[in-house]
Amino acid sequence: MKIAILGGTFNPIHIGHLALADDVCITFGYDRMLFIPAFCPPHKEMNDAESGDDRFAMTELACNMDGRFKADDCELKRGGVSYTYDTVCFLEKKYASDLEGKIGLVMGQDLAAEFYKWYRADELAEKTDIILARRPPVFADGSMKAFENKPSGAYTGKPATENDMREFPFPHVLLRNPLLPVSSTDIRARIAGNESWQYLVPAPVYRYIRERRLYGYAE
Repeated sequence: MKIAILGGTFNPIHIGHLALADDVCITFGYDRMLFIPAFCPPHKEMNDAESGDDRFAMTELACNMDGRFKADDCELKRGGVSYTYDTVCFLEKKYASDLEGKIGLVMGQDLAAEFYKWYRADELAEKTDIILARRPPVFADGSMKAFENKPSGAYTGKPATENDMREFPFPHVLLRNPLLPVSSTDIRARIAGNESWQYLVPAPVYRYIRERRLYGYAE
């Protein structure tokens, strides 16, 4: 079984995440895409984040819509800083009897420029098949500032470009995925501001957010 992983805060998971996973599976022939919510991402400080239980529940609801997708809570259970290297090592053992080839590591172009700062980046690049995906430009206005995640530690969070992807020094493949202008930050801001957001997330996730009144949702 060919396995790829897509990590993130999934705060909340949205249609852009699912479209990206679908594109990776179809383009590169992966049988399983593992969605892995981070407990504590090393490169950013989560802002306005719901609990790990809620983020995992929403991710699981979204993954249940497609037999190729599966939510994995290994980083939430492990606690501490969610280093991708540790996650890959864990998954290699977990799926040792089924795994075909290296695990595919899906990354957005916004992370490419600073991948060298990741924990054990060289070893991680050797262990995985890196897939770099395009990210749409973000046009944030002042109303979204309170909902944005902030870079953490040595990470600058500077905007990445197509050139960053082309000059990425580690072995990788580029994904020409469609650029869907949707982000978790925008969704959180829309929910809190009582703006339209229903069709930016999978239907089960929409119902979950409403029922749990997450992100400041109010009738």
